[in-house]
Amino acid sequence: MTTHITRPDISIAHADRFFIGGEWVDPSSSAMIEVISSSTEEPIYRVAEAQVADIDRAVEAARTAFDSGPWTEMTHRERARHLRAIGAGVRKRAAELGAIWAAEMGVTYAIAEAMTLGVGDVFDYYAGLGDSFPFIERHKPAGGNVGYLVREPVGVVGAIIPWNAPLTLLSYKVAPALIAGCTIILKASPEAPGVPLVFAEICKAAGLPDGVINVLTADREVSEALVRHAGVDKIGFTGSTAAGRRIASICGERIARFTLELGGKSAAVVMDDYDVGAAADAISSMASLMTGQVCSSLTRVIVSQNRHDAMVEALAASFSRTRVGDPFDPAVQMGPLAMERQRDRVEQLIARGCADGATLATGGARPAHLNRGYYIEPTVFGGVHNDMAIAREEFFGPVLSVIPVTGEHEAISIANDSIYGLNASVFTHDNDRAFAAARKLRSGTVGHNIFRTDFSIAFGGFKQSGMGREGGVEGLLPYLESKTVILDGEPSTLRESLAPSSGWADGG
Repeated sequence: MTTHITRPDISIAHADRFFIGGEWVDPSSSAMIEVISSSTEEPIYRVAEAQVADIDRAVEAARTAFDSGPWTEMTHRERARHLRAIGAGVRKRAAELGAIWAAEMGVTYAIAEAMTLGVGDVFDYYAGLGDSFPFIERHKPAGGNVGYLVREPVGVVGAIIPWNAPLTLLSYKVAPALIAGCTIILKASPEAPGVPLVFAEICKAAGLPDGVINVLTADREVSEALVRHAGVDKIGFTGSTAAGRRIASICGERIARFTLELGGKSAAVVMDDYDVGAAADAISSMASLMTGQVCSSLTRVIVSQNRHDAMVEALAASFSRTRVGDPFDPAVQMGPLAMERQRDRVEQLIARGCADGATLATGGARPAHLNRGYYIEPTVFGGVHNDMAIAREEFFGPVLSVIPVTGEHEAISIANDSIYGLNASVFTHDNDRAFAAARKLRSGTVGHNIFRTDFSIAFGGFKQSGMGREGGVEGLLPYLESKTVILDGEPSTLRESLAPSSGWADGG
C-alpha cells in the first residue's frame, strides 16, 4: 500500500530582495541562487544573490543604526521587549520555518518543528539577561573614589551561519548581540536561505528599529567582503574549520573580534562496565539526527579490544534499523543529506575507509528503495585505526567508526588524538569515573551515556573546533566590550537609572 505524504508548499515572500535598513530592497544585480530540495533534487525557489555592493549597503545601514540610531540608547529592558516579540514570532511561524528547513536540508519535519519551537526560548532567555546580567559593576579603585566596570556592545556584528541548522545557529548569535546593543548583518547560506529571510519578516514585525538587523544571502567570495569590511567590528561564524581558519586570519589582520564554532570528530568512550547493546542503541539513536550533519555528532566509538566485535555487531544491528526516507513522512527517522556535493564527500570517505582496510559492517551505499534525493545508508565501520582518514576527517554524515583500544588510558589518549575538540561522551555506570574521564578529555562538552549538548550552559570547542562559546552567559560575553571608568564621585543618576535587579552589581 502506498502512503500519501503531504508536503507543504514552500513560499518565500521576499525571495528576490534583501532586508536592509528596515526595508525589503532590490539587489544591486540580477544574480539569483536556485535552492534545491534535498529529498527530490528539484528546485524549490530562487533567491537574490548578494554582491559586494549589497554587503556595503547592509554594513552602512547597520553602522548608522549603531552609531546614531535609537537602539544603543535603549535600556536593556527596552531591548528585551523586542527579543520577546521575536521569540513569540518564531513560535507563531514554527510550522512554516520547520517545513522550509526540512525541504532544504532534509532534517525530518517532526524534528525541525520541535527544534524551531525551542528557538523562541533562546530569545526569551537573553531577554531575561537584560534584567539579571551585571552590565555595570561598581568597584573600589586604587585611585579615585569610585570605579565601574561597564560592559558595552561590541558594535556592528557580521553573523555568518551555515546550512545545517540555520534558525538554531542564528539565534545564538542574534539574540545575545541584540540584548548587548549590537546591530547585525546576518549572512545566510546559499543552500539554505529561506529561514533567515522569514526571520527578517519576524524581526520587522517585532518592531526593531531600522538597520538593527539586515539579512542577505551570499556565496563565499562575497561573504569574505563582509569579513574584511572595516565597518564590521565582530564576526560570529559557524561552519567548517577550513573556512574558520580563513576568517581568523582576515580578522587578525585588522584586529577585528571574532568567535568561531567549527567542526568536530567527537568520541564516544565506552568503558568496560557499560553494556555494549545499550551503548550502541544510545549512539545510533542520536547519530541519525539531521542525517549526521551535526558538528558535535559522536562518530568515533572507542571500546576495548575484547569488546570491539560485539560493539560493531550491536551498532550495525541498531543503526541499520533506522528508517530512511522522505523527511515529511512521520514514520521516517532519517532524511537525506543536504546536497549533492555533501553526499559525494560522504561516499568518497566511505570508499577511502574501505581502501584503508576498515571493515564495512553495514551501509555504505545509497538506499536501494530511494531513486532520487541525496540519501545515504546508515553506515558502520569496524577495525578502524585512529590514523585512518575516516577516523580523522569530519564526514558530516551518518557514518560511525569503531576503534579498538587496550584500556581506559589509551581510550582517553585516542579520543584526544584529533585536531578537533568539540564534543565527547563517556559511557559508564560510575559517576565518579565519568567525571574523572570528562576532566581528561580535551573537549568543549562531555556528556554521559548518550550524545549531549546544552547551549543554555555553553557550547564551543577546544583546538580547531573553534574559539569562544555560544549559548548561556558565556555566549553573551563575546558581544560586549569591557570599559573601566574611574571617577572622583558617584554620578547622581546612576543608581536611580538602574534597579538592583537590572544590570547592576557590586564588585568590591
